[in-house]
Amino acid sequence: MSTFLGMPSARTGRGPSPSAAPDTLAGVGRPEDPLHWGASFPDAAKAALDNDQLRRNLGKATSTIRTKRARVVDEVPDWEALRDTGSAVKTDVMARLPELLEELERNVTARGGVVHWARDAAEANRIVASLVREKETDEVVKVKSMATQEIGLNEALAEEGIAAVETDLAELIVQLADDMPSHILVPAIHRNRTEIRDIFLERMADAPPDLTDVPRELAMAARAHLRRKFLSAKVAISGANFAVADTGTLAVVESEGNGRMCLTLPETLITVMGIEKLVPTFDDLEVFLQLLPRSSTGERMNPYTSMWTGVTPGDGPQEFHLVLLDNGRTKVLADEAGRSALNCIRCSACLNVCPVYERVGGHAYGSVYPGPIGAILTPQLTGEQSDLPYASTLCGACYEVCPVKIDIPSILVELRAREVSLTAGSSGDTADRVWSAAMKAASFAMADGARFRRAARVPRLLRAISRNGVIKRLPFPGSLWTRSRDLMEPPKQTFRDWWAGREEQR
Repeated sequence: MSTFLGMPSARTGRGPSPSAAPDTLAGVGRPEDPLHWGASFPDAAKAALDNDQLRRNLGKATSTIRTKRARVVDEVPDWEALRDTGSAVKTDVMARLPELLEELERNVTARGGVVHWARDAAEANRIVASLVREKETDEVVKVKSMATQEIGLNEALAEEGIAAVETDLAELIVQLADDMPSHILVPAIHRNRTEIRDIFLERMADAPPDLTDVPRELAMAARAHLRRKFLSAKVAISGANFAVADTGTLAVVESEGNGRMCLTLPETLITVMGIEKLVPTFDDLEVFLQLLPRSSTGERMNPYTSMWTGVTPGDGPQEFHLVLLDNGRTKVLADEAGRSALNCIRCSACLNVCPVYERVGGHAYGSVYPGPIGAILTPQLTGEQSDLPYASTLCGACYEVCPVKIDIPSILVELRAREVSLTAGSSGDTADRVWSAAMKAASFAMADGARFRRAARVPRLLRAISRNGVIKRLPFPGSLWTRSRDLMEPPKQTFRDWWAGREEQR
């Protein structure tokens, strides 16, 4: 039995520790559509809430990242001005995207690179697979890339007999476990170090037999495993954090050094990049190289910032291909209300402050883009009806930390309104009629003091069906609320009754 990459799924005489849970290695598998898979969000979230280990892993990791981010952001006196500038630059990019893309193509081509345009995931995968086959190799090394996850590139290459080896430590863990990433920045955030040790022992052929769950030992085992891959790879595949239109320069920022190895050692480099990752000028990088590390990893600067411009004879890859990916982005760009979602620089700050994400994790969202940004980006990319816009409390914490000031709460509200309109059916005004009736009833009750007092006492009847101060299930239309939320038990007295009793006691 093997995983989706042909890697061994079990090793004779080796396995997880005796104390490990039976499903330690159980990943969610690889879906046919990385942007839409699994159960609905309410059902997936309910299952995730029952996983105590997952909640502990998420709570510890997100709180640590939040604390680090807050510390380094407080050091920057002009942080808000940087956010304003970052937002302005990305807004300008979206306004001039076609011309900037053409400028990027001209400059990449002039410096020895080859630019390919991919309308969707299938076309991008065909382009990359064809380029790899031309090099007569059956294995490539990869830098962590959200774009390649979005299009299911690893699975597409596997169908062509090509193994794509993830070289980012967390991505390697996810890959070995036949799992899906659950966080934009820390894909294996849902795993603890004991689970990682068991995955390595079970799935990594050259893992030391006496491997422990000490972080340094785990990192060294992965390093030894990957070093052989780096030295033998003919082709590397990367994403890009930024592309500079006026120079044709691409940039990847990372913390482990695996990106530097992939970007410099192989003979051929293929970069798959969403068309929104542009900045107009090289000077614009200064803004984002301050915003991104502080917002993502809580660092003042990334340990490794790699930039390359086309091909340099005798230095680094001698063949460079840039695949520009649309895959729904032009539809998002055409949406005046939602296009700012394309401003995202994939820092994941919104995930780390989101109370919903912290409790249910990334897999509940059923997309490679989880959390608040995924709740607005995924429905727009797919163009499908989705319950993800409801995966939020609308607390606004995501907007407060977003380095490019994407107003995620406002976009969520807009997407919810569209979902309501779609659900209303072809008649178009069903939802309006229901809302109008509810408002008329509320107006009738509130127009008269006596009626309002009587109406305020009605919720007390619900106390009869509460358990431990919580109401978990109501009949329709109350079921529309309780199917995904608990309702707190109403108080014994209304405020008016309490106040009247207080006056009588004087």
